Amino acid sequence: MFESLSEKLEKAFKTLKGKGSISEINVAQTMKEIRKALIKADVDFKTAKSFTENVRQKALGQKVLTAVEPGQLLTKIMKDELTDLMGSTHSEIDVKGNPAVVLVAGLQGSGKTTFTGKLALLLKSKHNKRPLLVACDVYRPAAINQIGVLAEQVGVELYKEEENKNPVEIAKNAIKHAKANGHNVVIVDTAGRLSVDEKMMTEIAEVKNAINPSEILFVVDSMTGQDAVNTAKAFNDILNFDGVVLTKLDGDTRGGAALTIRSVVDKPIKFIGTSEKMDGLDIFHPDRMASRILGMGDVISLVERAQQQFDEEEARKMQKKIAKNTFGFDDFLTQIHQIKKMGNMKDLMGMIPGMGKAMKDVDIDDDAFKGIESIIHSMTLHERQNPSVLNGSRKKRIAAGSGTSVPEVNQLIKQFSQMGKMMKLMQGGGGKQMMQMMKGGGGMPGMR
Repeated sequence: MFESLSEKLEKAFKTLKGKGSISEINVAQTMKEIRKALIKADVDFKTAKSFTENVRQKALGQKVLTAVEPGQLLTKIMKDELTDLMGSTHSEIDVKGNPAVVLVAGLQGSGKTTFTGKLALLLKSKHNKRPLLVACDVYRPAAINQIGVLAEQVGVELYKEEENKNPVEIAKNAIKHAKANGHNVVIVDTAGRLSVDEKMMTEIAEVKNAINPSEILFVVDSMTGQDAVNTAKAFNDILNFDGVVLTKLDGDTRGGAALTIRSVVDKPIKFIGTSEKMDGLDIFHPDRMASRILGMGDVISLVERAQQQFDEEEARKMQKKIAKNTFGFDDFLTQIHQIKKMGNMKDLMGMIPGMGKAMKDVDIDDDAFKGIESIIHSMTLHERQNPSVLNGSRKKRIAAGSGTSVPEVNQLIKQFSQMGKMMKLMQGGGGKQMMQMMKGGGGMPGMR
């Protein structure tokens, strides 16, 4: 996410490294490089120029403290300005009505239908809502089948009328159905086109006027760059939507849409798609995104993801096992499964301050733990519960069974042993010793 932009901004900041003070000349040089980086990231020239001018004025008006380097000060100013550019604070979705009606619009291929499924899952699992998905795309072949599969996947009901080709009637009938069947949120998926056209705009305006939605969300593919911003403006002129959803931010996106869209349509980015999985939808936080763009990580989002997978009862059981020294490979597998549920590994590592750059050229498999899991699954139940019995012949058998090598099995056993000791020290408050142990850690199978 934003790797290319982050790399270019870091190079721009090098202009100020080693400088004792901020001056008109070195700030001008840095701003020139930052403006180039933003334009290459598909930020329009007007926004890039305005942004760098704001940063320049604030930088020249600052006194550099002896404890703060000019580069650090400029990074802080950049973070504040990026946050303002993307909307300052996060915006909540309005689902207070009974039923609340959410109208979802966007071009064909933007990820609009997939987003409706993700939103239904989010509202169901985190907001205790009972959503109803509505299939109003009556033109695209297999559109109703696609949303039907998604509804089944996330465990919500789908309202459809196979014979009816009038989206306005379908939407109105769906709301009646929701009221009669206890659904407190109605999510209406509308038809898209390959490009903005009059027929689509007229139809979606009619749907909007007929159902009076509490929330209108415009879904845009962030990989389309500046075109995404132009499309958002066209839709906003017709719908006056409440917020933007940026999809495919896990792809090779330059990030210009996220940085520009707020200033062009003056509407908040409410959600971002972070993976193809149905739980790959995050609330957009401008300050956290600014931190990530500048390579400062996003620890808050990382902690939030961990908390979502945190099982208090399971944690208590683990603590007891660690205290009694009975923590085995089966328990290790449980921990791995919880980590995997948190999302893409490279994305998670990028949330740790300073790790974004370090992970840039590291190849992490989509299933980074596959090698570890294969090794553990090739052990007998007795071996998983009693790692101390793993001798040479057992290791050979495990390596053959898992398609790995004996050194890889040894590496995992060593890491598992170190992790057990670290857990013990954490419970006992041995922070200094733990840091010494961490220095000797090696790489994990699945990471190259």
